[in-house]
Amino acid sequence: MPMSLAAPVPAARAPGLPLAVGFAALAVAAAVLAGGFPIGLSIAVVFLFAGPHNWLEARYVLGRLPARTGKLLPFFVVSAVGMVGLTAAFVGLYWAATTSDSPEFLAGWCTLLVLWVATLVQMRANTAPKFDAGWVWAVAFALLAFVWMWPFALPVLLVYAHPCMAFWLLDRELHRSHRNWRPAYRWALLAIPALLLVLFWKLYDVPDLPETDPLTAAICRHADGGFLTGISTHFLVAAHTFLETVHYGVWVVLIPLIGLRSKPWELKAIPAARRNRRWATGVTAVLLFGLFVVAVLWAAFLTDYGTTRTIYFTVAFLHVLAEVPFLLRMV
Repeated sequence: MPMSLAAPVPAARAPGLPLAVGFAALAVAAAVLAGGFPIGLSIAVVFLFAGPHNWLEARYVLGRLPARTGKLLPFFVVSAVGMVGLTAAFVGLYWAATTSDSPEFLAGWCTLLVLWVATLVQMRANTAPKFDAGWVWAVAFALLAFVWMWPFALPVLLVYAHPCMAFWLLDRELHRSHRNWRPAYRWALLAIPALLLVLFWKLYDVPDLPETDPLTAAICRHADGGFLTGISTHFLVAAHTFLETVHYGVWVVLIPLIGLRSKPWELKAIPAARRNRRWATGVTAVLLFGLFVVAVLWAAFLTDYGTTRTIYFTVAFLHVLAEVPFLLRMV
């Protein structure tokens, strides 16, 4: 029998491999730079990406919100009231912390946060029968006991957990649009805890970063070197900067490539803009105003980086809270 001269068929490439390799490469680069230059990298990535990543996040959310609220109106109202109210309270709490030491006020704010999230989870379950929220109030009341015993613990957890919310959101987006890519992406996600362990091994007992200027001191405080005693601020700042850098990379590069499904300035992918011309004009105005804010933020960073950074991380807590109801809607 004659031998076949057909060329062998190459093995199929694993689905999602380019995404996984790109994510892992981003994480490794961020860990190396954060470990070696924690303050410098923190300053650079916040300056470059703080504004653009918020604009891209807002653009992505607009593309996923329904054109009409319908039966979800109560969920959106509670979400908006909680986001604005908790952010305003957080700003007031930050101002009060400059003049007094009042952990009971921080515990009160954490209580409102926990109850707001638990309420949203319950409301989500009421509109999605497959979503079981029978556990939520038991967990919420356990957390309330926790925050009153250690009022500073939950804010510290939020500092480090918030960047990781982008990883979860990217996973949910892959579930919607490229489900067969998720296994490769989830394997790549293991790089995050592995690199954090490497940073801890290398830096946990090195001398603290010298707080020789107000900006370095503020960056160390944001990483909560004053609360997590016994751990080098070099590691804390490096770990937070590492997570923030990968967080920005996900929002600025990966989610626009995978999740927007259109150019950011194309309104046809935004349901509200398709309602009528007036709504399209309103959406356009919101996006243009967002670009204006990005430009103002860059100008403010160039004028007074330290003050602008402090204001940004205080007021921008609004977008941290906004991710909670949005992620719940994707579950």
